[in-house]
Amino acid sequence: MLYTTLSFFTLALIAFILGANGIAGLSTEIGKILFIIFLIMTAITFIQSLRNRSTKKLL
Repeated sequence: MLYTTLSFFTLALIAFILGANGIAGLSTEIGKILFIIFLIMTAITFIQSLRNRSTKKLL
């Protein structure tokens, strides 16, 4: 997912340089949304790994 986000940001940068501001703005917005989803999924995975680690110590 992070690779896809970076691809959209790269596309936005290239589109901005070439003067296609509409495509650049759209690609930037999609990249932002994907990056936020990536951060949320990373945080959830991190919290789950902390929970699994703490339950293993109790057993």
